[in-house]
Amino acid sequence: MTESYSDAHLRDILSRTKVIAVVGVSMNEVRPSFYVARYLDLKGYTVIPVNPGHAGKTLFGQTVRASLSEIEEPVDMVDVFRRSEHVPPIVDEALDAFPNLKTIWLQIGVESPEAAETARARGVDVVMNRCPKIEYQRLFGELRMGGFNTGVISSKL
Repeated sequence: MTESYSDAHLRDILSRTKVIAVVGVSMNEVRPSFYVARYLDLKGYTVIPVNPGHAGKTLFGQTVRASLSEIEEPVDMVDVFRRSEHVPPIVDEALDAFPNLKTIWLQIGVESPEAAETARARGVDVVMNRCPKIEYQRLFGELRMGGFNTGVISSKL
């Protein structure tokens, strides 16, 4: 199932979001979940890392949490770096933990129509099979930072 999202919709999500919980973040700097989270942190978002295997460690100035339910502060967006079959319980936990959650974002290759339906029924936007780092670079002109615009989006910072 491939959904399409307008640039205006994605730009609105990325503009209104301030706090992002990243589920499945890695401490390994070469893993996409690390460098996407790092990029978002460098862009001024508050990134709360979530990974039970690294709970209690510090990443991007934040304590890594074992689960979404351990986060006490309000979260605007949950960015999921887990396989599609793991998404439904993550979305359920996010909806329970954050009554004012605005967005569930599922990374490239991750889709869950049933979890998306659950979230949308609660008024939460859902983006599937996209990367917020790539969309940020594309929508906010960062492809030109090197003085040229090749249209190629790198996974590196």
